[in-house]
Amino acid sequence: MFQSSPLQWMKNLMTTHSSYPASETRETGILVLRSVVPLFALSLFLFTACGELSDFDTRQIQSSLNDSLTTTTESWDVEMLLMNDGRSRIKIDGSYAISYQMPNRKETHIDGPVYVQLYDSTGTLETEAWSKRAIYLESESEFELFDSVRVHTVTERQLYSDYLKWSERTDRITSPEFVTIITPSDSIAGRGFNGLTDLSNYTIDEPRGRFLVD
Repeated sequence: MFQSSPLQWMKNLMTTHSSYPASETRETGILVLRSVVPLFALSLFLFTACGELSDFDTRQIQSSLNDSLTTTTESWDVEMLLMNDGRSRIKIDGSYAISYQMPNRKETHIDGPVYVQLYDSTGTLETEAWSKRAIYLESESEFELFDSVRVHTVTERQLYSDYLKWSERTDRITSPEFVTIITPSDSIAGRGFNGLTDLSNYTIDEPRGRFLVD
């Protein structure tokens, strides 16, 4: 198991909004969004001055305040690298990413084509993966891959699915969806996958068949 480490933003992740034609609209939107906070604070003060807030009103105001505190960062030509003890653990390339920073959550959505490289504990490339999009959940230290996911290991093992999740804490990949695994000697398909990143050991909850490869 590997300990969590800070996400390293390696390439063009802090591109300023001013370099894109629609920058004025995005920046204006952020300014208007932030201005909601004092307005809600004033409304809250006036409302409480006249009477007590119901639980529903309190939840609605709190939800609006949380939304107003959300900030976004857009990036193009994305390259993300997660490190552990100075060694690469996972690297993801994508064409576009948008990061959402909320009071209690941070996540990054990456548009593809997405290319993933997974490294073992020595920093040696172990597994490659491809998908159409991905999400990085920072607090959970997890990457999710979506749509036409394809995995290929250095030992010629392959996996195909529509969804796959990699956890840094467990160093395992999982999927509740239907998966197909092909090895040099056989193949197996089924639903509910849990295995090591190199596909050397795994379980499938609902296997649908196994076939020998000539």
